[in-house]
Amino acid sequence: MRWTKQSEQFVYGNRWFRVHLADVELPDGRHLDHFLIRQRPVAAATVVNAAEEVLLLWRHRFITDTWGWELPAGVVEDGEDPERAAARELEEESGWRPGPLQHLLSTEPSNGLSDAVHHVYWGESAEWTGEPVDGFESSRREWVPLKLVPDLVSQGQVPAATMAAALLLLHRMREE
Repeated sequence: MRWTKQSEQFVYGNRWFRVHLADVELPDGRHLDHFLIRQRPVAAATVVNAAEEVLLLWRHRFITDTWGWELPAGVVEDGEDPERAAARELEEESGWRPGPLQHLLSTEPSNGLSDAVHHVYWGESAEWTGEPVDGFESSRREWVPLKLVPDLVSQGQVPAATMAAALLLLHRMREE
């Protein structure tokens, strides 16, 4: 049941993504046009402190007109290591510089439409460096008890799939 890409052509692009149109051959020999979005990787990070609280951002997403908890995240710049990008984004968006980070998971959040990969890291220490450079990214930054994560996810307060998966995994790991 493998689909085979016969060709792919560029349609539109900007700094954030590129749209392509592919000619795809289905297993039965039929062809279909399939749009795909090519995106740069994303890196995210958080910290769990000694009180078993996780650092989260409360933010609004205008596209879906929703509010929710998220991890600081952003695009991995060309030539940048994803772990370094995650640390940079954490500090820029929260004002906290993380200590050593550990890889938590990598996901493909919409692999039927996009080649995006999201890399998530976490650490056990952070140093407050001052107000975030990218403070406009969120309404507030809070240390939220990790034990509340499953309820927050089930109540829809963590709407982004990668963020929900990462926080649930982190919760599970810290329970053990």
